[in-house]
Amino acid sequence: MNSIKIQYYTTDFGELILGSFEEKLCLCDWRYRKKRETVDNRLQKGLNAKFIEAPSEVLSLTINQLEEYFHQERQNFDIPLFFVGTAFQKSVWNALLNIEYGSTSTYLKLSQGLGNKDAIRAVANANGANAISIIIPCHRIIGSDGDLIGYAGGLETKTKLLKLENPAFGKKQDLQLSLEF
Repeated sequence: MNSIKIQYYTTDFGELILGSFEEKLCLCDWRYRKKRETVDNRLQKGLNAKFIEAPSEVLSLTINQLEEYFHQERQNFDIPLFFVGTAFQKSVWNALLNIEYGSTSTYLKLSQGLGNKDAIRAVANANGANAISIIIPCHRIIGSDGDLIGYAGGLETKTKLLKLENPAFGKKQDLQLSLEF
């Protein structure tokens, strides 16, 4: 049986669980999210692996880059990633990587960018299944009306992350909705 090396990492934003498989990051998620068991089961089944608490180079690299991000010293991550999901989920997660630091987008813009404006609900579900939070910036998705919508780390954490990236966040008229493909 394969192993997913995991480590817990506490931040001012909440506690994360990090996981690496074959020295690629497959997990960076909120430890106490509602769908914790569902996400963990998908990873373990998809990789035919069990979690073991152990160090790994990619986990150390991830912690270093997250520290830089939280201290506003990093806007983009350079970490090898390993996605575990359907082809559609992977396409959504890759599209999320195109939302620039300090910007936001919507499920509608994301689904339009993927070529299917009617896939809003499917895009939302894929966004919610993201196991690599912050690095795959699902926190940058807001409602079409500018309101905050669900986030695995909670709306308070989502607000803090968006304000970290863009101190003007929260003033609807100032929101920058952008997603370039």
